[in-house]
Amino acid sequence: MLRLELSGISKQYPAVRANDGVALRVRPGEIHAVLGENGAGKSTMMKIIYGAVPPDEGEIRWNGQPVSIKSPAQARSLGISMVYQHFSLFDTLTAAENVSLGLDKTLTLAQVTQRIAEVAHTYGLDVDAARPVHTLSVGERQRVEIIRALLTEPQLLILDEPTSVLTPQAVDKLFVTLRQLSERGCSILYISHKLDEIRALCHHCTVMRGGRVTGEVDPRQASNADLSRLMIGAEPPPLQRRQSLVGAATLEVRALSLARQDPFGVDLHDLSFQVHAGEIVGVAGVSGNGQQELMAALSGEDPRAAPGSITLRGSDIARSGPRERRALGLHFVPEERLGRGAVPLLSLAQNTLLTRTEAVSSIGWIATGRVQRLAEDLIARFKVRAGGAGASAKSLSGGNLQKFIVGREIAANPKLLIVSQPTWGVDVGAAAQIRGELLALRDAGCALLVVSEELDELFEISDRLLVIAKGRLSPSVPTGEASTQQIGAWMSGLWDAAALVQS
Repeated sequence: MLRLELSGISKQYPAVRANDGVALRVRPGEIHAVLGENGAGKSTMMKIIYGAVPPDEGEIRWNGQPVSIKSPAQARSLGISMVYQHFSLFDTLTAAENVSLGLDKTLTLAQVTQRIAEVAHTYGLDVDAARPVHTLSVGERQRVEIIRALLTEPQLLILDEPTSVLTPQAVDKLFVTLRQLSERGCSILYISHKLDEIRALCHHCTVMRGGRVTGEVDPRQASNADLSRLMIGAEPPPLQRRQSLVGAATLEVRALSLARQDPFGVDLHDLSFQVHAGEIVGVAGVSGNGQQELMAALSGEDPRAAPGSITLRGSDIARSGPRERRALGLHFVPEERLGRGAVPLLSLAQNTLLTRTEAVSSIGWIATGRVQRLAEDLIARFKVRAGGAGASAKSLSGGNLQKFIVGREIAANPKLLIVSQPTWGVDVGAAAQIRGELLALRDAGCALLVVSEELDELFEISDRLLVIAKGRLSPSVPTGEASTQQIGAWMSGLWDAAALVQS
């Protein structure tokens, strides 16, 4: 008997047919990958399975019986749990309170907190159950979602990009856990753009393109190139890396120390580093170790830094706001797409005005035609799948919105670009394009600081690497002299405490 079977599932939105006659078969205990480029319809299909979105047509069978899943609560009662790529947490509640909403109401909050601690320890997912969600980083919120799903002891667990916030060691540990769940009969639907993960973990793979299933394959018998061709019709173009021509220091951070603004935040301790014109400096680290606080200090969202501790092209910007920093050539891509990188209900054209002022006159008049053309150019250049420049930001898939936001800042020709999680949730083709654009920007003389939890990405594009752990920075190391094992260990804070002199 199949655990889950979809037949002829279709879903039409105003601007796109997200699913078109989709079929899917998942067996008990099977780890089943769903692979596809951004906008292929994967997330819509998962939301239909989880009851968050009703299908227009088609049939769902659960353990051999036809079902109509009308809500996530009904899905959970059947034994289906899901971890969304865009999280479904209440910001004003604590992590424990959010988890308890999806569990047996006979459990007290203290019991839920104890279970969270047990699961977090077992799976290597560090979470402070008492912290309000609005104080958590994107990575920490994802850990809360994963723990909430695991605590329901599901028969089918849907995971959407679950390893984007984990160290290599923690990924290995999570895979052990998923294999244990599989051996006990739990089916797992696994969405990831990391082809190596799919080949190492999954028993079967369904490939989608343009809302349709285009093929099925045993990923253990396929190469990355095979999977790429099935997903995007071709292999991603190889990155064109050239020797960097490093210029003068564009960004200088000297002995930056900041007390946390939030009681659940991280203090920054004596951070010192430089980013030069024509180089990419990568910052690795497990989410929640001071990345948010560092980004806020550099972007101008937190202007409390001591005078002289942050300089941009020789100008002291420690107490400057975002607008003043942008005027000096600093552009910033935050890790949160919706809410910070883009306003959900505004159109893509309107969202360009958040950081681009070419279409705004000195007296504040907006040239709407120019705004429209700017958005259309970004959509075309970065291959964003959207219903035109008038489409709302929230109507885009996560990966397509990411391409638009990153493209908006790259196309501004910044002197310094600071990017947090540049390819989070982006398919292999789009990730290769974004990384290529970052390298091209570097070659044009821009200084780039890239914060990412994707070690492969940092090794691919960075000239030098730093690691942040518990609000402190590791020594700088040239990428060619580093290893994933070394950086993975440093992500736990395991570097020589006597060598904290930054370069």
